[in-house]
Amino acid sequence: MARKYKYGVVRKVGNAVIGALLRAGVAPRSYVLLTTSGRRTGLPRTTPIRLLKYDGKEWLVAPYGEVAWVHNARAAGKVELRHGRSTRTVSVFECGAEESAPVLREYIRKEPVTRPYFDAKRRDPVRAFAAEASAHPVFRIADPPNPS
Repeated sequence: MARKYKYGVVRKVGNAVIGALLRAGVAPRSYVLLTTSGRRTGLPRTTPIRLLKYDGKEWLVAPYGEVAWVHNARAAGKVELRHGRSTRTVSVFECGAEESAPVLREYIRKEPVTRPYFDAKRRDPVRAFAAEASAHPVFRIADPPNPS
């Protein structure tokens, strides 16, 4: 059975350290600071997250389930991504189980620390990830508009 996510002191300190590295632009490019507008307060909420590049697209995965940024991204339909001095606002679209499944499998391959939060294992078929897609929301970042 998958482990339940708890936001404790270790995670809080880790996020603060990673956040500082991301603001300075010295963290790996696969990580960004994700900022959403609080759906109730409208205040900015920021958390470090892995930006997964897979199948020619960019994805945001919530390996710990429906955490605050997920609710805020759903409500707003857009998020801000920052790495160093580079910031961009992107539209996000939540994916269904069929689209999410291969992304989730790729995510746990690249982010092993999150594996205990999944019932599906790294080598399981895609259908095992589809079965638990509702527990791990996935957002596809919209393709930028084509300049005409």
